[in-house]
Amino acid sequence: MKFVYGKQDWAVRERGEENCYLLTNGLGGFSSGTMIGSNTRNDHAFFMACEEPPNYRYNMIHRLEEEICLGGNCFHLSSQAYMDAELNEEGYRYLSAFSFEDYPKWIYQIDGVEVVKRIAMKQGENLIAVIYEIDNRRKAPVNFRVIPHLQFVPKGEQPEKTQQFILEGNRISSKGHTLYFYTDGTTKKIQGKFAENLYYAYDACDGRTEKGNTFVNHYIEKQVEAQTCAYLEIVYSMRETTLDAKQVIQETVRYRKNLADTSKLEHEAAKMLVKSADQFVAERKSTGGKTILAGFPFFEDWGRDTMIALAGCCISTRQFENVKSILRTFAVYCKDGLMPNLFPEGKNEPRYNTVDAALLFIQAVYLYYQKTQDVSFIAEMWPVMKEIITCYKRGTLHGIGMDEDGLIYAGKGFDQVTWMDVRIGDILPTPRHGKPVEINAYWYNALCIMEELGEVLKDQKDYGSLSGKVKKSFQEKFWNEEAGCLKDVLSDTNADIQIRCNQIWAVSMPFTMLDKEREKQVVDTVFEKLYTPYGLRTLAKEDKEFHGIYGGEMLARDLAYHQGTVWVFPMGAYYLAYLKTRDYSKEAKEKVQEQLEVLESAMREGCIGQLPEIYDGGNPSFSRGCFAQAWSVGEILRVYEALETK
Repeated sequence: MKFVYGKQDWAVRERGEENCYLLTNGLGGFSSGTMIGSNTRNDHAFFMACEEPPNYRYNMIHRLEEEICLGGNCFHLSSQAYMDAELNEEGYRYLSAFSFEDYPKWIYQIDGVEVVKRIAMKQGENLIAVIYEIDNRRKAPVNFRVIPHLQFVPKGEQPEKTQQFILEGNRISSKGHTLYFYTDGTTKKIQGKFAENLYYAYDACDGRTEKGNTFVNHYIEKQVEAQTCAYLEIVYSMRETTLDAKQVIQETVRYRKNLADTSKLEHEAAKMLVKSADQFVAERKSTGGKTILAGFPFFEDWGRDTMIALAGCCISTRQFENVKSILRTFAVYCKDGLMPNLFPEGKNEPRYNTVDAALLFIQAVYLYYQKTQDVSFIAEMWPVMKEIITCYKRGTLHGIGMDEDGLIYAGKGFDQVTWMDVRIGDILPTPRHGKPVEINAYWYNALCIMEELGEVLKDQKDYGSLSGKVKKSFQEKFWNEEAGCLKDVLSDTNADIQIRCNQIWAVSMPFTMLDKEREKQVVDTVFEKLYTPYGLRTLAKEDKEFHGIYGGEMLARDLAYHQGTVWVFPMGAYYLAYLKTRDYSKEAKEKVQEQLEVLESAMREGCIGQLPEIYDGGNPSFSRGCFAQAWSVGEILRVYEALETK
């Protein structure tokens, strides 16, 4: 699936900065900037390396400044906003096309010269390549120049004025880091200086740091004779390399094609999402296995997000070795029946503040088994799965345990253990302490899975009796007859009857507790109260606690985060539930396919080829939060898979 943009998409700089690209290297490193080549976030980077996967990331080269000299004048092809607008680079005026399929490609045209730019990252290495094709059809030579803007600082930080950058041959060194580069152009040292006060519009609107600094001390130049075409290649790497830029680009295309082919999915949007899903999978040095990064550019790898994203990002895409690696890592770190919500870095201990990750671990093992019939791996995971059930029954950390009615309660004090986990000091906008609806849906589902897989492994325990008790209690206590849907939580507070998207998982799980008519009522109520073309609202609009806009300072954002803000990932469960309650009929599939077409427009906006984290709850027209979110991509991939296989 190829995304193509033209000059109307950057008629003014602000429009050209609405969309960005993302490249990743499978280590946690990435490259990202806007489609006009500017940085609108501190976290944007031409080369964000990751020396200790997946979270020790360093903004090595923040951006590339590009200019071309012809006819005695020099013109910027790069674009960048500064606090002082007089310093702005406005190369987008010469940008005639931008496209993205497996890598970003820019085409600039200026007075008889065409410059085509491509970049790609190498999988498994901290290496990025850029190649420029300069077609000079003028009757005089032109000079093309690339000025790398250096930072050499941890992601999210800024270089200090006292920071030294040393250029020696093909090496740049600063703060204990060395960056190697190869080029077929001419490298020229210049007097080192800081470029100050770059303006980050997308950080400014969210109350983050709105300006940044970079350092320049050299440029790379290529002279192109009249009526000739020449190439300029640059490869940057955290270690010496013999690769050239063309090799890196060719490898990228082959790698991404193989991902799509392996998935066996047919829809073009699904194939694109398969490639996008792989961008979240990374190595984790501390565990020696794979992990899933929750989202770019902000998030690291979290247990809950990994367990939700795993189903679509790795199982639906048939990346089974990644599935086993991730599940084995979690199995090793299981403690008191809980899975880590935050993995350790250095000597830090894991954090286990999540009630859902362990239950979704059991779900992930089951989904993997359904695809592969790999009994030996199920047997390997089985002791951990039994430990989870045992610990939930007797009670474990963070106020998590089973009540006399068989239902699971969770949360105490300031603990936030469901995915609606915002805490602002002593403020819990969505505490959900008690018995959350989706947790009990996961609990019943897990018990049924244990019953089925116990038969496969000839290790039967009476999980069926307990699941029957849970089902009876759930039907009696969670159904809200007046609203025709499920209560969000059993807590004896007003939160119980708030209409939220969490109930949709009580319909979409493989094993569910409601009769068909009530399941259909849940789906229809969710559609009426919470559905938007880009995701589900977290709270019904008529609720007095509803927030229609997500933005501003962190406090304002956090107060709105789960109080009406539209999230993309629950949309996957909604579509799966809709298809299920309509018996996967031809008409139902056509309806879902029709509605999914709108999400293709979402893949053109924000981060190209990706799906974002959230949208405003009132009028969800522009993506917010992380511009690329793993569980958003994964859950929608599961819908495409269901459409093709059910």
